[in-house]
Amino acid sequence: MSGAAVLAAARGAIGARFRPQGRDPATGLDCVGLAALALGRAAPRGYRLRSDDVGHAVAALEAAGLVPAAEPRAGDLLLCRSGPGQLHLAIRSEDGIVHADAMARRVVERPGPVPWPVLGCFRLREDN
Repeated sequence: MSGAAVLAAARGAIGARFRPQGRDPATGLDCVGLAALALGRAAPRGYRLRSDDVGHAVAALEAAGLVPAAEPRAGDLLLCRSGPGQLHLAIRSEDGIVHADAMARRVVERPGPVPWPVLGCFRLREDN
């Protein structure tokens, strides 16, 4: 799956409501559900909503067939620290991100720089 296809799938979910551990755009998505949908992968279940375990997150991403990427490009998955003890996933767009925004209560596309520290950038192994 190309980066363009990943981004198109993420954009297809814009407007879906936010729901913690949500996996279906019809009933709601969280950032993990959005990432799984966009990447065409199964989403993990039962993870804690608050975690600062970057190593565990990276291992889960690699187990899903993603590899680290040095320079972000559209369609890449960004692992961010959105707050203390809070990791967040977002899909890179040409000029911003698509993500499940808990404050807006829906999936949105946000232009401009990523508003949180980016801890890692990943893409599907076959798209490297």
